[in-house]
Amino acid sequence: MLQKYFIAIVPPDPLLVEIQDIKQSIFEKYQTKGALMSPGHITLHMPFSFEGDKEYKLFDCLNEFQYNAAFPIYLNNYDCFEPRVIFINIIKNEELIELQKQLVNHVKRSLNLFNQSDDMRGFHPHITIAFRDLKKPVFYKIWEEFKNKSFERNFSCNSFCLLKHVKDKWVVYKEFSFI
Repeated sequence: MLQKYFIAIVPPDPLLVEIQDIKQSIFEKYQTKGALMSPGHITLHMPFSFEGDKEYKLFDCLNEFQYNAAFPIYLNNYDCFEPRVIFINIIKNEELIELQKQLVNHVKRSLNLFNQSDDMRGFHPHITIAFRDLKKPVFYKIWEEFKNKSFERNFSCNSFCLLKHVKDKWVVYKEFSFI
C-alpha cells in the first residue's frame, strides 16, 4: 500500500517546542490548525508516495546519504507567502542549499523519485506557522500581528528526518545523521 512521506530538517528541543507553542497560540486565537498537522520543519524534499512494504529501500537510501559536515541554521523573524502562508524565515546559507540539492539528487537517482518540484521559485527554506486552512481575512490579521515581531534562534544541523503521514498528521518517523 502506498504511504506518504517527506524529508525535512526538524529543529531540536527546546526550539521545536517553542515553534509548536507559536503554532498552538495561532490556533487558539484564530482557529487555523493546518500548521499543527506536522512538527516544525524545513522541507528538503516535498511529500511523495512510496510502497509501505518497501520502506526498507527508502531507509537504505537515506542511510547511504552522506554530507560533509554539520552546519548552523539561523532563524530570523517572520515572513509570508501572501495571502496563504506565514512562516519563520531561515537565512539561506550555502551548506543548507547544497544539502537540499544533494539529498534531492540522491533520492532521485537511488529511488527514481521525480516529484520534487524544480520550479522557478527554487528552494526557499522556512518553518511554516500558519497555512492551508488560512482564509485571506485571517491571514492579514495574523500577518499584522507577526510581521514586526522578532524571532532569532539558531541550531546546529547534523541530521534530517523522514516524516510519514499517519492518521491525518505528519510524524517524525526516522532520523538520519549525515556525518
